[in-house]
Amino acid sequence: MNDQGHFLFLISLLPFLGAVIPGIMIRAGRNACASFTAVPTVLALILLLILAPDVLRGEVITAEVMWLPQLGLSVSFFLDGLGLMFAAMILGVGLLITLYARFYLSGDDPMGQFYTYLLMFQGAMLGIVISDNILLLLIFWELTSLSSFLLIGYWKRLPEGRQGARMALAVTGAGGLAMIGGMLILGHVAGSYKLTDILQAGEAIRASEWYLPALILILLGAFTKSAQFPFHFWLPHAMAAPTPVSAYLHSATMVKAGVFLMARMWPVLAGTDAWFYIVATTGLVTMVLGALIALFKDDLKALLAFSTVSHLGLLTMLLGFGTEAAAVAAVFHILNHLTFKAALFMTVGIVDHETHTRDISRLGGLRHLMPITFAIGTIAALSMAGIPLLNGFLSKEMMLEEASHTYWAGSTWAVPVLATLGALLSVAYSFRFIGHVFLGPVRDDYPHKPHDPPAGLWAAPAFLTVLVVVIGIAPFLAEGVVTAAANAVTGADLHPHLKIWHGVTPALWMSVIAVLGGGALLGLHKPLLAAWEGAPRPEAKVIFDRLVAAIVALSRQITEIAHNGAISRYLAVFVVTSVALGWIAYTGSGLSAPTRDLLPVPAVVGIGWLMLIVASVAVVLLHRDRFTSLVLIGIIGLTISAGFAYLSAPDLALTQISVETVTIMLLLLALHFLPKTTPIESSALRRLRDGVIAVVAGLGVGGLAYAFLLRDISTISQFHLDNSYEGGGGTNVVNVILVDFRGYDTYGEIIVLGIAGMVIYALVQTLLAGPVARKLRGGGAMSAVLREGLAVTHLSRDRHPLMMVVVTRVLMPIAIVVGAYIFLRGHNQPGGGFVAGLVVAIALLMQYMASGFAWTQARKRIEYHTLIGFGVIIAGLTGVGAWLSGTPFLTSAYTYVHLPPIEEFELATAMLFDLGVFLTVLGAVMLMLYSLSRIARHAGETVNTEAMDFDPGMDRVTARGGDS
Repeated sequence: MNDQGHFLFLISLLPFLGAVIPGIMIRAGRNACASFTAVPTVLALILLLILAPDVLRGEVITAEVMWLPQLGLSVSFFLDGLGLMFAAMILGVGLLITLYARFYLSGDDPMGQFYTYLLMFQGAMLGIVISDNILLLLIFWELTSLSSFLLIGYWKRLPEGRQGARMALAVTGAGGLAMIGGMLILGHVAGSYKLTDILQAGEAIRASEWYLPALILILLGAFTKSAQFPFHFWLPHAMAAPTPVSAYLHSATMVKAGVFLMARMWPVLAGTDAWFYIVATTGLVTMVLGALIALFKDDLKALLAFSTVSHLGLLTMLLGFGTEAAAVAAVFHILNHLTFKAALFMTVGIVDHETHTRDISRLGGLRHLMPITFAIGTIAALSMAGIPLLNGFLSKEMMLEEASHTYWAGSTWAVPVLATLGALLSVAYSFRFIGHVFLGPVRDDYPHKPHDPPAGLWAAPAFLTVLVVVIGIAPFLAEGVVTAAANAVTGADLHPHLKIWHGVTPALWMSVIAVLGGGALLGLHKPLLAAWEGAPRPEAKVIFDRLVAAIVALSRQITEIAHNGAISRYLAVFVVTSVALGWIAYTGSGLSAPTRDLLPVPAVVGIGWLMLIVASVAVVLLHRDRFTSLVLIGIIGLTISAGFAYLSAPDLALTQISVETVTIMLLLLALHFLPKTTPIESSALRRLRDGVIAVVAGLGVGGLAYAFLLRDISTISQFHLDNSYEGGGGTNVVNVILVDFRGYDTYGEIIVLGIAGMVIYALVQTLLAGPVARKLRGGGAMSAVLREGLAVTHLSRDRHPLMMVVVTRVLMPIAIVVGAYIFLRGHNQPGGGFVAGLVVAIALLMQYMASGFAWTQARKRIEYHTLIGFGVIIAGLTGVGAWLSGTPFLTSAYTYVHLPPIEEFELATAMLFDLGVFLTVLGAVMLMLYSLSRIARHAGETVNTEAMDFDPGMDRVTARGGDS
């Protein structure tokens, strides 16, 4: 990857890395927080400007790092003219918003949190516009929805802010889900998930039978994000966010993500009737409807919100026309709309900040009190209206020119008339913004006496207003950026000339009608407003709320039916579904003839199999007696262990018998705290139903296993056999699989085991600190059971028999040696860290059972939590060590060492990983034992402080209560 590629990666990473800065720098003050927040944006903008000359010359800069190539997923970016323009908009306006927000937010607002959200959103938007992998683009797309949710709901104290955030997330999130499906279809048709490859496959995609489904799904994502009809309603409700958020998300960046997507996919999806009629019609309707609603809004932010909806419709309509000239006009208007609309939102923020209201009916005459704000707002609003010598006029003229010769369903007038109407309404609400806010006499009833704010608040919109004027007077200055972006959209080599005067054209007359008609409409605003408010019309928010309420009610009904808390029902549904799918697969696909004969079954094996069946049936029939069922479970486990040994699987046999021993011992201790029998909780009919399901499922699984055993199948086993020694340095294939081939699985499993031990400890800790502790000490059913058991034990005077104490003392060092032996031989012979940990745990369990908890615990030197922690850390560091040699995580390394007079022996990093497994298993098992013992001691059981129960000289019990 060259320096340009590295720069591109840095541009994408800097906002995310910078998101940690505000939370730290806010402690140094608001100025420091804002200044350091701007640093990553400035650095990213500088890197972008370094790359800009090459992009403007027509180059496409790429950067790629493969992630999961099997799935077509790579971290890849590319920067062309369209990506450059949008990235510059995102970073440039982001920098201005950082300055503006510093002076806009009050001292009570958590500024560090705001800037963190802002940078997260900035990084997500940058990712969208420069991603070269559609899967990566989808990730960034959803990140914009999540980060905008946080920004819109930033003022958590406002109900409308919380509702607006939820509405935006619901609508844009749902559209994003639809877009995922469309993008995956495109990747499938094109045979690649790289965007640059897909853009070259336009003809194949348009000719595919999957074109229309992909088009509709992708447009759903674009329309919801860019607030196109009928999804336009979420944008005005998102205006409950602070004004810097509105200026950034809802004029310059997020709402243009959908427009960007349509522009980016233009070479692939445009050029068909479906594209024209869906996209152009939606844009035209949105343009007119948004402008009409904006004209009658009294809230300044609502007016600008619906005007944004209207202009987004204009952009969508232009892209829907499908012509190169319309694409140029769309690109130019994207840039122009950014400048005047962001400036207008900031102007509204200033007005609200100074007058404490956004209600137009309470404003007017502000030109005398706020001359700087008046100049900024007026210039930006006139540009929005499309008045000459301002940049909005240029792109509006280009739009009207394209609309004037666009046919819709054979009609030559539908598009021109409606486009002119949209422009007329735009002039009307722009003039209203100026006239009703700044013109007229000064009032004496402002909620707060207004004046121009400090320069920090008006500097950012003033800069944007300068751009409005400069581009309007000298449009050739923007020609390079517009040309590069338009060529990226169309895939052609265009050379558009941006100029102020195009001659006397139909577009000029349409523009004159729009300006004059807009002025006349403003004069008739009061009677038109009365008619508007009196006219019946659907309210999008009401429809949305009712739709959500209906979905919630339906979901609640389904949930109450399907999720009633009965695990037996869940298991029944799951098992029946699995059996049904298995039966469909069995009867539908056909089963090949057997390729193997059934091996002879010796009498001993047949007897063992019958014992297993009898024990399994007995567990079902006698499960209410807890002790009996536990004994039967032990028999089943030992029988399975013998089966593993018979089938030449000694590793599995060792593991099974060790696990069985440990679990049976721990469950025996747990039975101490439970009633002897389980109550009957199911009716006979339900038990019959469950029995039938279980038998059918068991027969199905048995039949599946039998079918596999009689047929030759290809598996990965041979690969493991061939590479165990050469790749992992061990002849015990099972162990090499666990510590090398699938070491990551094993690492995850020991982490889960350690977490399980700690969770049991934490649950017991919570249990003994709450109301249950009083029941254990003072009464209750459990306490009565425990007291009864303890009394019998005490009267027996034989809790820790001398014979058992002596035997466990003798066995302890032997068990340690056996555990060490099993541990050391595991890489080449049956054994390993897991079995060794269980063997040592069994030896310790026997010590606790023989000599008593307190006596054994007093001799413990290492905490069990520490064993778990060291085990996980050692295993993890062993895996990380593989990176030092340039190999994947947890790859084993080995060598052979000869130390005279010792024979040659092997040293392998797998031993360190196995040591981590050993420590984690030992710590988890012993922590579970410790947790169970605490319940008994809390309930009043006496605890030995000596090795045996009796003092021979005194012939008395030396048991003492309490916890040692």
